[in-house]
Amino acid sequence: MHTIEFTLAGVLVAAYFLARVEVEIEGEGGWAANLPTWRIENHRLLDLFWGGRPMTGYHAWMFSFIGIIFHFPLCFMGEWSLRLEGRVLACVMLFWVAEDFLWFVVNPAFGWRRFRREHVPWHKHWLWGAPVDYWIFGAACILLFAVSY
Repeated sequence: MHTIEFTLAGVLVAAYFLARVEVEIEGEGGWAANLPTWRIENHRLLDLFWGGRPMTGYHAWMFSFIGIIFHFPLCFMGEWSLRLEGRVLACVMLFWVAEDFLWFVVNPAFGWRRFRREHVPWHKHWLWGAPVDYWIFGAACILLFAVSY
């Protein structure tokens, strides 16, 4: 198996495990709807940076934590380059798309059949049966993988 296959497999396994953790934490209340965390519901930058979803304390800390974890191998190796940074960013994007989708698949309150716009109010923008974020980050991920391997 080549490095990229190991990388992709590792990212997908990590995404599955965090999806399972988030189902335990959030239950049926997606996007931290029922969590005791701060929320910014209305701000003009939310559409640009969060796909129209609220910014929550839970997500601010979780996104930061995952970003640090994915950068840890570079710190451990004591090495950084634009190529490696591109690979890390591609992995982070793949991770979040996969984790978000898997959250629906493994969540007993949702499942594959309820992965639709009418059941997922926190994903406000959809295209071709999936949140627009999936398509944007998926394309960026493929591009970054292509230039970093």
